[in-house]
Amino acid sequence: MSKPGSHPAFPAPTPYGARIAMLTVLAMLAFAGNSLLCRLALKGTQIDAASFTLVRIAAAALVLSVILLARGGGARQDFRHAGSWASAFALIGYAAAFSFAYVRLAAGTGALMLFGAVQATMIGYGIAIGERLAAMQWLGLSLALAGLVWLVLPGLAAPDPVSSALMIVAGIGWGVYSLRGRGQADPVAATAGNFVRALPFAAALSAAAFAHARFDAAGFAYAAASGALTSGLGYVIWYAALKGLKPAIAATVQLSVPVITAAGGVLLLGETLGARLVASSVAILGGIALVVLSKRH
Repeated sequence: MSKPGSHPAFPAPTPYGARIAMLTVLAMLAFAGNSLLCRLALKGTQIDAASFTLVRIAAAALVLSVILLARGGGARQDFRHAGSWASAFALIGYAAAFSFAYVRLAAGTGALMLFGAVQATMIGYGIAIGERLAAMQWLGLSLALAGLVWLVLPGLAAPDPVSSALMIVAGIGWGVYSLRGRGQADPVAATAGNFVRALPFAAALSAAAFAHARFDAAGFAYAAASGALTSGLGYVIWYAALKGLKPAIAATVQLSVPVITAAGGVLLLGETLGARLVASSVAILGGIALVVLSKRH
C-alpha cells in the first residue's frame, strides 16, 4: 500500500491503469516502426527530406480525416475545431527537422541527440510544474540514459553542426507536442486537426526545396506508411496514453524506442544481434522499470 502523499508512476493496477500501460506499449512500437520506415526511406531510396515530410504529413492528415469524418455524430464540427496551431507548429518542427537532420547525421548520434532533447524538454517541464522524482527514479533514469549511450556508441561520430542543431530542434518539438497532448479529451480529433494544420507548413517547405526534390516509388510508399500508420495512428495512441502519464514518465518510457528499433532491425532488416545490444537493452528497460514502478514524491 502506498504511503500518504505518494503515488505510483502509472495509475494504480486498475483496468484504467492497464489500459494506459497497453496504449503506451503500442505507442512505443509505433514510434520504433516509424524510425525503421524513416531509415528505409531516407537512407535507402531517392526521396528527399522535404518530399518525405510532405508525404508523411499528408498521408497522416488524410487517413485521420477520413476516420474522423466516418465517426459521424458531429464529427464535422469536431474537425473544424480539433487540434491547435501551436501543436501543429511543434509537430512540423519535429517532423521537418528530424528528416533533414537524419540525412547527414549518423544514426547513433542522431538518436542520442533526439532523445536527450526530448528528456530535457519533458522532464524539465515536469520539474517546473512541481513534479519530483524519487531517488530510485533518478537512478533508473540515469541507468536508462547510460544504456542508450552504450547502445549507440559504435555509431557515434563527430556530428555536423547544422544537422545536430536540427536534431535538437526535433527533440524539443516532439517534447512540446507530447506535453500539449496530455489534456486532449479526443485524441483522434486532436491528432487529425494537428496534422491538417501542419500540412500547409509541409507544403511550403517542399515548395521551397523544390529545386532539390527527388522521388521514387519506394520512398513514396515508405513515407506514406510512416504517415498513415506509425505517425498518424501511432500519435493518436500516444495522445490517449498521455492522459495517464506524468511528464517525466512519458519522457523516460520513450527511451525504449531505440531498443525496439534495434530489435526490429535485427528481425526485419537482417542486422546483427550482438552482446552490446542485449546488455544495453537490459540497462535501458531496467532503468525504465525503476522509473515507472518506483514511488514518487
